[in-house]
Amino acid sequence: MKIAVDIDDTLNIVDRVGRASAYIERNHLPFKLVNDRSCAFAETFDWKYQDVLEFIRAGGIVAFTDAEARKWAREVLEGWRRDGHEVVIVTARMKEWFGNPEKVSRDWLEKRHIPYDELVADIPFKEKGKYCAEHGISVLVDDSVEACLNAQENGVRAVLAVGRHNVERAKEIRYGGANWKQIDMAVRHIFSLAQEEFPYAKS
Repeated sequence: MKIAVDIDDTLNIVDRVGRASAYIERNHLPFKLVNDRSCAFAETFDWKYQDVLEFIRAGGIVAFTDAEARKWAREVLEGWRRDGHEVVIVTARMKEWFGNPEKVSRDWLEKRHIPYDELVADIPFKEKGKYCAEHGISVLVDDSVEACLNAQENGVRAVLAVGRHNVERAKEIRYGGANWKQIDMAVRHIFSLAQEEFPYAKS
């Protein structure tokens, strides 16, 4: 079975408030914090997209490149691959922010010893489900409710990586987990369902 896994706020923990607050204070900018739970820099402070882009280009990219991996993520992905499943990293990281999102993502994954079989970058989060359906991917693990809904609409089972930013909408997605052990349980439940539906199919 092929499993797609997101990076930001799924495999890692992105510190948007701390990184951006330090930048704003250091440069004496007028921006105020408006949402400390947002998973998007553009919605964290009362600034415009161009302001965010300037922050990223002034070194804010380290919020992603230095992001801490979530506990048990590596071990869970290792377990899936050991059991014969393919892990495809599918990220919405875009060229405008990351320059070469595939290289930046690969560097982060390799430095943290995150195992995977394939990496696909610059896929809009609202199209991840469609991408999975078109490439034979059975499960999507992502923190974006929209990405998970798109997956479900395209016949792909979705597992929501639940966090502070999406917990209020978590019930919109059938499967989910607040940590990687719970995510593993949800995905393995999906494995068992697939085996019941297709008992002679290989993983």
